[in-house]
This record gives sequence, structure tokens and C-alpha cells, in this order.
Amino acid sequence: MHWLDNGIVLSVRKYGENSVILQAFTRDHGRNAGMVRGGVGKRLRGILQPGNVVGLKWQGRLAEQLGTYTIEAGTSSGALLFDRPLSLAACSAVMSILEKTLPEKESHAALYDATEILLGMMDEDILHWGPLLIKWELGLLREMGYGLDLEKCAATGVREGLIYVSPKSGCAVCEGAGGPYKEKLLPLPAFLRPEIPEKEAEIDLMQIEQGLSLTGYFIKRNLVSHYGEESLPARERLIHKIQSKILA
Repeated sequence: MHWLDNGIVLSVRKYGENSVILQAFTRDHGRNAGMVRGGVGKRLRGILQPGNVVGLKWQGRLAEQLGTYTIEAGTSSGALLFDRPLSLAACSAVMSILEKTLPEKESHAALYDATEILLGMMDEDILHWGPLLIKWELGLLREMGYGLDLEKCAATGVREGLIYVSPKSGCAVCEGAGGPYKEKLLPLPAFLRPEIPEKEAEIDLMQIEQGLSLTGYFIKRNLVSHYGEESLPARERLIHKIQSKILA
């Protein structure tokens, strides 16, 4: 059997003398692995970089088998980000998150499309793609069944003054209801608050770090808790780079 699809390169691991095992996030077939013969050669080495979008043909006798991939070059995101350390770190973080959280062979077409859009924006400044990255992580949580409710206060039902998120329920909390417990609540960045129009939200690095801390808490708790404390080192490196830029 075989199928054709577009896919985003997540990781490549050497296999034997000249081959590699490619983990790809495909649009219609989800996260799927396959062997690429000659994957260590010069022709394919530049194509099989994490974050690149490629054309894929998968072949195998049974769907459960590893199978083999034939590759066609597509969009080279990694090359475009080479001189943008923050963007390159973000790309690595996204690939790592997808590889560790997506079930194998389970289609998530909407998440795939959102990932392509995110990667396409990463050649811009972090103030452009940073908020989208956070919304992408919120979308990932929702896709995996752990969506947050940021539209109204969990305690009062109001839709204004939402500045906290409950770490237990994943629901927004307004300033009045959350004030006495603010030390135990997670801050909600202004650009995620429903009462503030997206075009009017003032975004800075502090808010981006705040947003990544929010989504990171729920990703670690709900999606990668079985990996232990060092579950997403690429994502931690991205946050460290952002923190260093804030302090610079």
C-alpha cells in the first residue's frame, strides 16, 4: 500500500549506513515515521531539515509497518531562519512539541495548516510570530482535548477584567474574583483577553514570555508529564533566549 501527502519534517535519525528514519507531521496521515534510503547524502541532507515542508510518498506492505519515504523538496523554513536565532529556536521548539505530543498516524489537518502558517511567519520579528506561537500552543491543547476557557470568568461569568487563569481548571478568572488568590493563579496576557481587540493589544517580550509560561504549564501537565522534568528542552531554550533578550 502507499499514500501521497505533504509533511513537515520533525526529526531525522541515522539508520544503517546511508539511510535515515524520518519523523514527519503529515496533513492527512498525522505524525508518521518512515525510512529514507540515501537520506545522509548531500542531495537529501538539506531537504530533511526540521521545519521544512516536503512532498512525501509512503510505501509499505502493511499500514502498521515502518515503511519507506520518497521525498520531494518543498519549502525550506530552516534556511530562511538561519540568521534569526529566536526564530530558529522557536522552530526547533515547535518540532519537538509536535513529535512528543501527537499520537502516531492520527490526522490533525487543522493543526497542520496552523503549523504551516506559523512557520511561514517566523522570518519576521518575534513580536509578529510570538503571539501566534502562543495561540498555536493553545490550539494544540484544544486539539488534544485540553482546551482552555479564556472567554469568561470561571467564578462570576463576567467577560471583562480577565487577568488570571486557574492552573486547576484552565479557566479565566477576573481581577475581582482572583485578587485574594493571585499568588496561586497564572497571569493572562492582554492580547489573549476577549475584551481587548487583537489590533489594539500592545505586545512586548514580557507578554510573550507570560503567554509561553501559561501554555507551557498546561502542555507539561497534560501532554508531556510522562517525560519528566526535562520534557521539552528545545522549548526551554527558546524561553531562556527570550528572557535574555528582555534583560539585555
